Amino acid sequence: MTRLLPPLLLTALLLAAWEIACRALHVPVWFLPPPSAVVLSLIVRAPVLAASAAATFWMATQALIVASLLGGGLALIVSLSRPAEQAVRPLAVALQVTPVVAIAPLVLIWTGLDHADRAVVALAAAVAFFPLFSGVLTGLKAADPDLERLFDLYGASPVQRLIRLRLPAALSFMLEGLRVASGLAVIGAVVAEFVSGSGATQGLAWRLLEAGNRLRTADMLAALVLLMVMGLALNAAVSALERAVHRRNL
Repeated sequence: MTRLLPPLLLTALLLAAWEIACRALHVPVWFLPPPSAVVLSLIVRAPVLAASAAATFWMATQALIVASLLGGGLALIVSLSRPAEQAVRPLAVALQVTPVVAIAPLVLIWTGLDHADRAVVALAAAVAFFPLFSGVLTGLKAADPDLERLFDLYGASPVQRLIRLRLPAALSFMLEGLRVASGLAVIGAVVAEFVSGSGATQGLAWRLLEAGNRLRTADMLAALVLLMVMGLALNAAVSALERAVHRRNL
């Protein structure tokens, strides 16, 4: 409660100020609706928004799984060879700094216009890839140097060193990378759906576009609320996993 109470109080104060300001200044609803209008939209459009939120959440989850397998797996492989790491790291950085909106049309063509959901998953995975790759690789190189020398002394093989020393040392880095990637997966899924320009996925991004074209600002804010809740839920799940792992290690 000591951790939850301050943010809850601040959120309540901000919402109250927002509601009062909208009513006192007679702000047009299409420009900035009060929080009560957003809550009403959440209630009235609950079935549609829930289905769209589920679609976006599923695509973001798939992207996170793909990014975890590719990013973590690639980091494990290149950690065994210094030349391999030097060769792969610049390519991973290049992928990270390439705007997703620039490669979206290409990915949409490669996956097929009839499979927009695959393009969204691929693009979201590309966005979430680097934090996982970088986190796992950094963690694998963060093992205690004294223990590294001890493994050298006993003639441990690279695989033994990886399993018995470097993976346990990298665990906290992996979880932190997963925490960052979980938020990026949601962002990537939304941006990718925007860029795809297709309503086939029927995710929250499509609901935002639909409401924006009709100046239904309350519906747009309701979709944004669900996106924030989705991101917080993924972050909380990773935090719970991190606490469980730490308790197990202790």
